[in-house]
Amino acid sequence: MKSGVRLILWLVLFGAAGALGWAIYHRIQADAGSAPRRQGPAAAPVEVAAVERGPMELRRTFSGTLEATAEFLVAPKGSGRIVRLSVDLGDVVEKGQLVAEMEDDEFVQAATQASADLEVAKANQVEATNALEIATRELRRVETLRSRGVASASHLDAATAEVLSKESRLEVARAQVKKAEASCETCRIRLSHTQIRAEWVSGGRRVVAQRFVDEGETVAANTPLLSIVELDPITGVIFVTERDYARLQPGQAVALTADAYPGESFPGTIARIAPVFREATRQARVEIAIPNPRSRLKPGMFTRATVVLEHVAQTTSVPESALTTRGGQTGVFVVREDGRSVGWHEVNVGIRDGDRVQVSGEGLSGRVVTLGQQLVDHDSPITIPAGEGGKKPVPQGAAAR
Repeated sequence: MKSGVRLILWLVLFGAAGALGWAIYHRIQADAGSAPRRQGPAAAPVEVAAVERGPMELRRTFSGTLEATAEFLVAPKGSGRIVRLSVDLGDVVEKGQLVAEMEDDEFVQAATQASADLEVAKANQVEATNALEIATRELRRVETLRSRGVASASHLDAATAEVLSKESRLEVARAQVKKAEASCETCRIRLSHTQIRAEWVSGGRRVVAQRFVDEGETVAANTPLLSIVELDPITGVIFVTERDYARLQPGQAVALTADAYPGESFPGTIARIAPVFREATRQARVEIAIPNPRSRLKPGMFTRATVVLEHVAQTTSVPESALTTRGGQTGVFVVREDGRSVGWHEVNVGIRDGDRVQVSGEGLSGRVVTLGQQLVDHDSPITIPAGEGGKKPVPQGAAAR
């Protein structure tokens, strides 16, 4: 009796559990049937930018320094004591201006002595000339008497010998005059060397860059006294590598900036390009002529020189951040007209101008993806933030701003 009751209880429990499981199963199936089904991949959030068309320039900025266009070292041709310096650091100097004087007492005395010797030589020449004239007249008288048979042959020979002697003395006197004149000129030149002038070959005004001696110092010949430089124009020097060397040529425009004048640009032109590269750096020297009428730019200043290496009148450009690589090929993702998907387009990359790059290829118009390329592929759906979606693409043919 007890075993039968237990059997009935177990059957009732199993039946209740089965009914409960069946109800739960049907409820799950009902919930699954009422939920919406998702189809396809989710849209990827991206940022986009316009494809632009307009002019582009390839620029390079090189670091460099400024140098004086010309430097003239003032040095005496003789030794002596400096008694006066008429210019100092920063003074403007004209060509031929007297800049220093040396002690000249010894040279003045030598010039006076040479002048006196010249006067004596000239007097000796006059005396020799007069003696020759007398001897010549005497020879003529003897020749006349000889023709009449009055004078003997010995008298004629003696008169002739006297004339020849006086002629020799006159030649010696003339030579002594020339020697004395040369001595005077030498003394004059030596005296002039005590007046030291700034005599450079070409150019106008220059500026004293350095002073090496003080008044009262005794210097040897060819000892530098002053350094005088030309500042207008001034020369900018840069060094370029082989990559940019072939794109540079004399006459090319350059814009320079200096830390001393922030926000200002100074125009210049390439004046000279070295025909060889330095072996140590594999770079070539390029000199830039820069007008400097107010002498604001100084030698030794650090500068940055920007050169336009290439100019394209009309071309297509995209932000450099839009470039990406797929399968070893460079391209961009172009947003389709509906703004909901993108297409992959291979491109050829050209010059760069700032943060934009020149590209060529098929179907490059409208907008391109600049952020989120790793989330998309060809025909992938996208979503554009509200701030980005409001931008309109620049129409083809419009100049890039």
